[in-house]
Amino acid sequence: MSRSTILRVAALLLALDPGDALTAEFFRPSSSYGTQPDTDPPKYAKPLSTVDPAWSGLDWLDAGLDFRWRYEYRDDDLRRPIAGLDDPQLMRTRAFLGVREKLDPVRFGVELEDARSYGGGFARDGRDINEFELIQLWAELHFASLLGRDAHGTDRPLSLRAGRLAFEYLDRRLIGNNQWRNTTNTFQGLRLRLGQQANDWQLDLLAVQPLERLPYEWDEPRDGEWFYAAIGDWRRWSEVVTLQPYFLSLQQDARPGAPARHIHSAGLRAYGDVGDSGWDYDFGAVTQFGRSGAERHRTFGWTSEVGRRFSAPWQPRLSAFYGFASGDRDPNDRSSNRFEKYYGFGRPWSANDYLTWDNLHSPKARVELQPRHNLAVDFGYGAYWLASKTDGWRNTGLRDASGGSGRFMGQELDARAVWKITERARATLGYAHFLPGGFTRAQGKGRDSDFFYLEVSLAAF
Repeated sequence: MSRSTILRVAALLLALDPGDALTAEFFRPSSSYGTQPDTDPPKYAKPLSTVDPAWSGLDWLDAGLDFRWRYEYRDDDLRRPIAGLDDPQLMRTRAFLGVREKLDPVRFGVELEDARSYGGGFARDGRDINEFELIQLWAELHFASLLGRDAHGTDRPLSLRAGRLAFEYLDRRLIGNNQWRNTTNTFQGLRLRLGQQANDWQLDLLAVQPLERLPYEWDEPRDGEWFYAAIGDWRRWSEVVTLQPYFLSLQQDARPGAPARHIHSAGLRAYGDVGDSGWDYDFGAVTQFGRSGAERHRTFGWTSEVGRRFSAPWQPRLSAFYGFASGDRDPNDRSSNRFEKYYGFGRPWSANDYLTWDNLHSPKARVELQPRHNLAVDFGYGAYWLASKTDGWRNTGLRDASGGSGRFMGQELDARAVWKITERARATLGYAHFLPGGFTRAQGKGRDSDFFYLEVSLAAF
């Protein structure tokens, strides 16, 4: 390795001088698979000034209208109590309107969702149906340069938002609004934000109550349940790493059939692209502590992904992932060891939506390709083991407290193609096949399961 190469690598890793930055903003998204949070405002909303030249003066008004239809064919879904065919049609319509800058420091936002399900072989619930619901309704005080400016001269704002909120943070495995599911995770409360995505540092503070999704009524706050979070972003230390330290806290009062819980998490995520080498990475680790009823809560989880995108036709990216979350070692002791997933998004774990971040060992491999500028395809393989064989598999309800059924849950093969038909229309075709392992077969779920889906999304702007 030449001296100039060594100096270049050192400069990337220790680029503390903001004057050496290569771009006008510090933010860089993660290249890891399925971990990019939804934007604020949501990505289907745009400033009206960008939609039509006649609206050039409406750069302060964000608006969007989005419709999604998905047909699902599920054969022997492991989450269902009995084997069989389920083939629902899911329809979701969302609309957003947001006012910014025009009335500063006061800003507003409202987002409505209508989620419905038709057909299928099983009863529908709040995962599929949430008719005529306000998923966001907030007012915000926004002070554009109250905290000065960063090294690039970009304003560092301070904002306080209150009301009904929908958001995603980190890699979505702990805090997600769940873009895949037909309905949305929503909260009500406060969000204080110091800085913005373009800045070298940013801090978000949350104090919110999750809302109970009621299919045919207005959603209501879950009594006695609060979620607190402090989530930081440090983007200035180096061009090849973004650091995200965070602290999360869930406070749940006792209710019928469930003890009081106070679960705290301290974690750190680091991700980035290694210069122009094509290599990227995304690592995270979190420890949890607190109490669950009379039990002490002590758990740990981590994720790691390394990928490389090659300079070749179809722009292939190959990646390897491994994730872990602890499970409860002994159902009869005074300790709770099952990792708390909070309000996390499960799709990065399993295309079948079988897995979440708890009681799990999971290696995965993936190939991503871009055959055309408007067509992306990917293929994945994953295997799953229980971290604790005496604890259960949350999404299926399967558990052997004796541990006699072993650990191996099974394997999954998946494929997906996303066709961007126009700027406002997109179609997705996907398939996943799950092969049960020894644990699953011992629990009476020995059949392979198949999941096929066709999804079409249309945006007004």
